[in-house]
Amino acid sequence: MDDLYKELCEKATELMDIGSAAAVLGWDQQVNMPPGGAEARGRQIGTLAKIAHETLINPRIGVLLEKLAPFEAEKGYGSKEASIIRLARREYDKAVKVPPEFTGRMSVAQSECFDIWLKARPANDFAMVRPSLENVFGLCAEYSDFFPGYEHPMDPLIDNNDYGMKASDIRSIFGELRKQLVPMVDAIDSQEPADDTFLRKNFDADKQIVFGKSVVEKYGYDFNRGRQDIAPHPFTISFSVGDVRITTRVRPNFLGSALFGTLHEAGHAMYEQGSATELDGTPVRGGTSIGVHESQSRLWENIVGRSRPFWQHYYPGLQGDFPEQLGAVPLDKFYRGINKVQKSLIRVEADEVTYNLHVMLRFDFECDLLTGKLKTSELPDAWNDRMEADIGLRPSTDSDGVMQDIHWYNSIVGYFQGYTLGNIMSAQFYDAAVMTHPEIPEQIGQGEFATLHAWLKENIYRHGRKYTASELLERATGSSLEIGPYMKYLKTKYGELYVL
Repeated sequence: MDDLYKELCEKATELMDIGSAAAVLGWDQQVNMPPGGAEARGRQIGTLAKIAHETLINPRIGVLLEKLAPFEAEKGYGSKEASIIRLARREYDKAVKVPPEFTGRMSVAQSECFDIWLKARPANDFAMVRPSLENVFGLCAEYSDFFPGYEHPMDPLIDNNDYGMKASDIRSIFGELRKQLVPMVDAIDSQEPADDTFLRKNFDADKQIVFGKSVVEKYGYDFNRGRQDIAPHPFTISFSVGDVRITTRVRPNFLGSALFGTLHEAGHAMYEQGSATELDGTPVRGGTSIGVHESQSRLWENIVGRSRPFWQHYYPGLQGDFPEQLGAVPLDKFYRGINKVQKSLIRVEADEVTYNLHVMLRFDFECDLLTGKLKTSELPDAWNDRMEADIGLRPSTDSDGVMQDIHWYNSIVGYFQGYTLGNIMSAQFYDAAVMTHPEIPEQIGQGEFATLHAWLKENIYRHGRKYTASELLERATGSSLEIGPYMKYLKTKYGELYVL
């Protein structure tokens, strides 16, 4: 059995290496690549995706998985060995249903659509990218059909990102959350808005980057195993435990974009860096679901990074970096400004209270596009109508409307629900950490994050993908997914800032 297990691990590592090589090309495509390289890059990534798929569906892997079943049972569910076999089997069982030729086509379509989106968004030309987007959703629907028996064509796509969940589960959670969020948004919207004009002055880009990096390094992001670059849309990418990179984007006339984008991506990156080193090169390394991943980015960005204790410590330093812009702005005004609740067009800059309404809109459109209920040609008008109905604003351009997010144009469908699942879980994880270590809020006020980081690493990060999201949540918090702690967090925080 040991020889069979060793052989499986070698094949798994080979597969992970191919995936990491493709990821390096993807990182370069968004950070460094000249525009002229787009066509070849799409072909290169498509070739690697096809090779990876062919490697994964090698019949020998199926034989190894079958023969290792007794060994898996003997080792026990939570062991490294059983987890590698279990995760390899999950990936293999999916992959054998999908032709390698399709994987190559999907990768090429992804690269092509992304390259066109990079040109179409600044030109505000949805017509330019619409055919490619239609192809992406057509391919996603084709992918779902490789898994007959689903309740909704979104289910196989959701399962790739939030394993074990279906569209019906997401709709149930969203419906419950929406009932509580909408009255809260309406109550706040009827009040005098907070002043955040001081955030919209001219802030030196380099100083913004330096400040953000100093914070996330203190959080626990290891720059010896990572780096930060600029990209059109902030993202985190992981090639190994020793190489996890983040990106941000800087707006000289808005302080919040680079700062909170950096805190957000560092949360993702610390999760990836925190996988046990023994899991590197195995299918168990990395985040277990998009929801859990987003719980970490939202926890560090919002629960920590937008808290009053955090800024009691960091605000004097920020004022020192930008004395002309912030020197005369008191802490209370700054705190209220960075937590301003205001209906806005852009998801990534939405406040905590309205943010989930943006996610729900996108999820519903994904479902409708996959079933054919909505056509891509109808998407801009449908988007604008829904934004006006849900948020109270109508985009004047498609750049700030249907083209604002990278996800669909990078063939990422069935992902958006993870943001809201992450918001919900972030409160549950943070409450559990504070229950164990009541000193955490006080430490945040002193600029110390080691205790919180250590709890997260022990209870979440080190396990990688060993446990499903529901298993991990139960182990770490003692309960299943519930919106109560998240709504309590929002109502407590914003109840102090507004009359609720």
